Amino acid sequence: MWLLLSPTALEAPFLRGEPFTFLGRKGLRGEGFLYLETGIGKVNAALTLAAWGGQNPVEKALLFGIAGAYPGTGLAPGAVVLVEEEVEADLGLRAGLEPLGFPALQVGERRYYNRFPLDPGLTQELAQVLGLKVVVGLTRDLVSESPEEAEALARQWGAQVESMEGAAFARAC
Repeated sequence: MWLLLSPTALEAPFLRGEPFTFLGRKGLRGEGFLYLETGIGKVNAALTLAAWGGQNPVEKALLFGIAGAYPGTGLAPGAVVLVEEEVEADLGLRAGLEPLGFPALQVGERRYYNRFPLDPGLTQELAQVLGLKVVVGLTRDLVSESPEEAEALARQWGAQVESMEGAAFARAC
């Protein structure tokens, strides 16, 4: 069964299923999926996913919602994309965690500082089936407030879109 997540129920009006709540979060049980509203921001996304996953098996998970496209990406308003890697840009120094010498996450010998890859097989499969562009996402607790700020972040991290939850989802998965 797929676990579908979005920060707000406003981003999931197309889903149909039996309503329920989980730790105060809105949810739907549908055919082949379970949907949970996580709440806005990294902490809410990580806590909701961890709480659900700690009590229930999760075969595949997909976070969807609204992201801002950076200037120069060629992405039009309303474009649908898939993210292959999330960057947590507001963790550590402006240059990230690596200059400080400790990772945000370590799995075996692999150290992850500010970049968190998502399942490459699932990403490519969905991109091919749905005909979607694959991009790098950037996550912060703040949204870019000016074109200059957005361009600087996109250039520094090589990202095409910005959200407030993606890196938390990627780390929790």
